[in-house]
Amino acid sequence: MTTPAALRLPTAAFRALIAAAAVTGLVIECAYGSVPVVLSFFTIWTNILVAVVFTLSAVRTYRGVPDVDPLWRGGVLLFILVTGLVFHLVLANPSSPFNVVEDLDKLTGAKAVSNQLLHTVTPIGAVLDFLFLTAPRRLRPRHAAQWLAYPLAYVVFALIRGALLSPGATARYTYPFIDVAQYGYARVAANSLVLGLAFYALGLALVAADRYRPPRENRISSPAEGPLK
Repeated sequence: MTTPAALRLPTAAFRALIAAAAVTGLVIECAYGSVPVVLSFFTIWTNILVAVVFTLSAVRTYRGVPDVDPLWRGGVLLFILVTGLVFHLVLANPSSPFNVVEDLDKLTGAKAVSNQLLHTVTPIGAVLDFLFLTAPRRLRPRHAAQWLAYPLAYVVFALIRGALLSPGATARYTYPFIDVAQYGYARVAANSLVLGLAFYALGLALVAADRYRPPRENRISSPAEGPLK
């Protein structure tokens, strides 16, 4: 699919803004926190992916060449969507057993801004891009299974990191639902399984939504010819 010339600039600009929101949030987090600790969070990993993929997509859209491979585009959409949903429904929800509302209430100034950029602005931007600017019928059911490699890799990393750090270390376990010190490995394994199933179900839902979206002129991304090409 060829990108209509009249739509290249506004679409590229929108995608560049999403990437800029992610980069701004990441810079603030690194400036106000310990970089090794900051880089241990799933939110940070995912927003780095958002920054990279949406920057590439913006450049490719502007140049009128095929977009980033749907496997990557769909994966980043899923990961940042889960980031936003987990934050708002689990971590920032007072009724959730894993809420960190007290910690969130302490955020002010630039930290409060970065929190919203990384957990709210980039997920909403990615969803809007998917709904209105991305060509439909590019995702496949196999993608939903392939996307599970990313959260699995993160859980393995987070558990190994937590096991190597001493008790009382800052953010030893990055999220309360994988806190082995508090819940033990059995409960964490169950929590991870539930989250994995939710990842897979949401991935399949994205594939279905992509398949049944009607073709529209303003969904302009061209199918990619290969990974990140």
